[in-house]
Amino acid sequence: MIESFKESPLLLLFIVSAIGYGLGNISIRGTKLGVAAVLFVGLGFGALDPNLKVPEIIILLGLSIFVYTIGLSSAPVFFRTFKKRGGRDTVFILLMMSIYTILTVLVCFWFNLESATAAGLLSGSVTNTPSLAGLLDLINNTQLEAVKDSASSAAVVGYSLAYPTGVLGVMFAIGVMKKWLKIDYRAEEEILQKDYPISIKIKRQTVKILNPEIAGQPLRTIFQRYHRRLAFGRMEHNGGQSLPNMDSRIQLGDQVVLIGNEKIVQKAVSELGEAMETELTHDRSIYDVRRMFVSNPEVAGERIASLNLSEKYPVLITRVQRGDVDIVATGATMLELGDRVLLVARREDIPEIAKLFGNSYESLSHINLFSFGLGMALGLMLGMISFEFPGGFSFQLGYAGGPLVVALILGSLRRTGAIVWTLPYSANLTLRQIGLILLLAGIGIRSGHTFLETLLGGDGSLLFLAGVIITLVTAFLALWIGYKLFKIPFSLLTGMIAHQPAVLDFALERAGNKLPTIGFTLMLPIGLIIKIVLVQLVYVFL
Repeated sequence: MIESFKESPLLLLFIVSAIGYGLGNISIRGTKLGVAAVLFVGLGFGALDPNLKVPEIIILLGLSIFVYTIGLSSAPVFFRTFKKRGGRDTVFILLMMSIYTILTVLVCFWFNLESATAAGLLSGSVTNTPSLAGLLDLINNTQLEAVKDSASSAAVVGYSLAYPTGVLGVMFAIGVMKKWLKIDYRAEEEILQKDYPISIKIKRQTVKILNPEIAGQPLRTIFQRYHRRLAFGRMEHNGGQSLPNMDSRIQLGDQVVLIGNEKIVQKAVSELGEAMETELTHDRSIYDVRRMFVSNPEVAGERIASLNLSEKYPVLITRVQRGDVDIVATGATMLELGDRVLLVARREDIPEIAKLFGNSYESLSHINLFSFGLGMALGLMLGMISFEFPGGFSFQLGYAGGPLVVALILGSLRRTGAIVWTLPYSANLTLRQIGLILLLAGIGIRSGHTFLETLLGGDGSLLFLAGVIITLVTAFLALWIGYKLFKIPFSLLTGMIAHQPAVLDFALERAGNKLPTIGFTLMLPIGLIIKIVLVQLVYVFL
């Protein structure tokens, strides 16, 4: 069988990917390794024979696709949040990563480790595969042929032995600090709802207007009164139904459909009048309700207000479903390929509106290879540029940093003329998963034999202990400093220190909401670049 794997690296690659992915889905006391299990299965297969390898191009392809798709999806939230509180978050991330780096250097001198192993320990402690790939790229470009393989293997071994502590250690720290700091996740969620409407429980309620203070006011007044967290469906006035706009004025006795977060809707109903048992939406004789896919590239990247739908049809968009999350639609909501919009319109107008949005699930399965290929090419070219620094030190963004930076820029632009840079939500996730599996399987297989030799040689326990020290000390310090000194909500903070999807899943389960995902997204683009740079600096200067 081993001979078959030697003859067919692709067979080996897919066997490792399948077994690893299957094992990663096994839950042990509520914890899963997830896709990271592919790496460990690859190490196991690679340990069987030193000649079992996959072509390096497969690893580089997986890395580039993985970071590029992350950059595209993270860009909008990244830049929007950076404008609000980017200084605070960036300083915190820099401080957190500095602690990781300082501890790694101290451990390196304490245990007398070589620079490649220390740099691998750092990338493993932060469970950051792109930084490992960037390190291997640096070793490949700067070292002599005689030492390339040994340095690369040492880096991967350090990474592989520190990786489990980077996952389990952070989980342990989150659990302990939650109890020590007496965190109330529900209270945090309520406070953060204004800035992060993460609830997926969208409520629809018909209210009868009984508050005389509201009579004669436009709907815009109510919209602003509740901090733009409400949307409005159909309206009934004097027995006739219509689709209102922000300038529509409401009178006593009118009925209006409110859509929004359950708590906000309940508050609005209590202040505006009384809830009606019969919903206006049940009457579909004139107006109908439909969900439509956004599959038309001309609509993607546009704000709802810029479509000027109200000038053509009596229509209201009340919600946008993106992935598993429902978003209350406003004029400022940006549409993406793969979104499902919930709208109310006249029956006779629905076919034309469907043409505007595209409403084709099949077309969402297609990837625009022109924009995807062009974006990837621009990222790879940026990664090839060498930045020179005093002292003869040069730095390249490489296969990880280049595509990430370009993806962030293109993802924020969304489109340039007729070119739509973003990908449909499902296509992005699929490509990201494929890229990560190729990357982890390839790295594991190529380093498995060296990994086994290190364990049998007695150095494995030493490196594992080093990883435990780096991870636990940094995780506890980061949580305390972030919560106490930087005043970052604990729910967001757990996502910001969750370097790996398994840790993020753990944080999500503990929080019971999506706030850790927002913290993870805020951290990822900045953190990824910082990790790539610091890991290479540790290698160069040690």
